[in-house]
Amino acid sequence: MTTDTATSPGTRATDPGAEAPRHRSRVPRTYYLMLLPALALFTFFITLPALAGALFSLTNYVGFGDWEFVGINNYRVMFTDPKILSAYVFTIGFSVVTVIVVNVLAMLLALGLNAKIRLKTALRGVFFVPMVISGIVIAYVFNYLFSTSLPSIVQSLGVGGPLSQSILANEDLAWLSIVIVTAWQSIPMALIIYLAGLQAIPDEVYEAAALDGATPGKQFWAITLPLMAGYVVINTVLGVKNFLNAYDIIVGLTNGGPGTSTMSVAMSIFTGFNSGDYAYQMANAVIFFLVTVIVSVLQLLLIRRRGVQL
Repeated sequence: MTTDTATSPGTRATDPGAEAPRHRSRVPRTYYLMLLPALALFTFFITLPALAGALFSLTNYVGFGDWEFVGINNYRVMFTDPKILSAYVFTIGFSVVTVIVVNVLAMLLALGLNAKIRLKTALRGVFFVPMVISGIVIAYVFNYLFSTSLPSIVQSLGVGGPLSQSILANEDLAWLSIVIVTAWQSIPMALIIYLAGLQAIPDEVYEAAALDGATPGKQFWAITLPLMAGYVVINTVLGVKNFLNAYDIIVGLTNGGPGTSTMSVAMSIFTGFNSGDYAYQMANAVIFFLVTVIVSVLQLLLIRRRGVQL
């Protein structure tokens, strides 16, 4: 026996296979009104000064007085300036070395703190202290240690070599002090990210690997590192961004010396503003901006190619 389903006058029969109407969600006008102040501040304090700086890079402006357009003369001179080229070589090399040091040490510390060891909570607090101290303060403290305390200790032990003198005055070793201090301050942030990644890995994965006879070393290369790839990428991207703009620690440690051996690009730009090279250093800033953009784009392409989910 079949029954007919009656449709009431106030309702309309619907086809189960019919597609439901799409309702376009509209963003309330309040969100745009709240966005306007931030957009105005960003435009006034960042966008407009950047455009003005790019304009002045095409002039002979010294920071005051009259000026006139000189075209790309500043850019042409900059590409043949050994001081500028040396600053780029130092900045890129310093960034690469420091990123490697920070990620390796942070990963090792994260593995140790994630293990079942005593005083784990207290050790975490100790490791996170450098993150809350100003970079310039850290630099001045290590300046005293490298120039006074360390040579005194080495000399009292009767050990010769370059460490018996201040490494900050050594053109071949001064960059090491910058790497050490920068890594010491940057490791806590990378450590936090790695600890979050390690805690997201289920313990059952390691238990199954142990039952299959995998050693801790094999577990790290086959389980931990692949599952932590996204976190490694995050720390690498953040590290490259921060280290390319290194300034305060270099000022406090070596002030770009000895000579110009530890002069970073950011430091050369800022010091140039005070020495009558405003337009010239603005051209340097434009090139440095383009280099930073290229590095960022390459990192994003690498992330997408590797299929890492951030």
